[in-house]
Amino acid sequence: MSVPAAFLGVIIIWSTTPLAIQWSSEGWGYMFGVTGRMVLGAAVCVALVLALRHKIALDRKAWETYIAAGLGIYGAMMMVYWGSQYISSGLVAVIFGLTPVVTAVLAAFCLQESSLTPGKIAGAALGIAGLAVIFGADINGHAIAWQGVVAMLISVVLHSVSAVWVKRINRSLPALTTTTGGLLVVAPLYLITWVLVDGNVPVSYELRPATALIYLGVFGSVIGFSLYFYILKNWEANRVALIPLITPVSALLLGQVLNNEVITFDIWLGAFFILFALSMHQWGDYWLQSIRSRVVTVRR
Repeated sequence: MSVPAAFLGVIIIWSTTPLAIQWSSEGWGYMFGVTGRMVLGAAVCVALVLALRHKIALDRKAWETYIAAGLGIYGAMMMVYWGSQYISSGLVAVIFGLTPVVTAVLAAFCLQESSLTPGKIAGAALGIAGLAVIFGADINGHAIAWQGVVAMLISVVLHSVSAVWVKRINRSLPALTTTTGGLLVVAPLYLITWVLVDGNVPVSYELRPATALIYLGVFGSVIGFSLYFYILKNWEANRVALIPLITPVSALLLGQVLNNEVITFDIWLGAFFILFALSMHQWGDYWLQSIRSRVVTVRR
């Protein structure tokens, strides 16, 4: 598969994942939703590995890669599911869109990538402004719970740390192998957490949450994570993190159309700042250089 095709696939899956997360937790609780997703995903991965006769590497660097991937699958996803109880699916995607900013900072220090340029620093400042607008909406009385926003920020940090850690280990593994190893590492942790925190088994099975859970287990976990790690293997970490440039808007629209979510002006304004921040992160240096060139030309 070409990397751009995988990139498009991840965008589609990540655009629909926030809404599917909320649907999969309806009446079942977030812990059963996320645990069921990861256990199902691990089972599907193992079945694919056996069917394709892939070998799971068990050397030291491979284990380090699985643990690094598991940090994002367990820590970041746990925060996403918990936070989705308090905020809309669209807002989940908007805040998760800050991943490139955090990843760029981590990549600069850990991978020596040139990711702290003036344009990217300007993008970080705009991202903070967008968050300030979103937090301000809570202060002004709109239905935005600060707990969900904070949970999503923690998720962003954990996801970025996981991506940079996998890239730093630099163990060449097939994407399916990385996904399988990561899911097998975290599936027992999810089961233990579910027993300790909740332990409730649904007494009824409705179509929408069941379908959403299966979609997340197969597409959100197996296919989505495999495509993500495939891209991460072939692209720089801060370039991979540009995926959330598109998903916030599409997720906001899907939540509004399919889930009747109310998107206030404050949320749209905060989303605009964050998307502009991501644009600056990607193209800001080119824009600044163009402006400098024009200024020099005019002065001459």
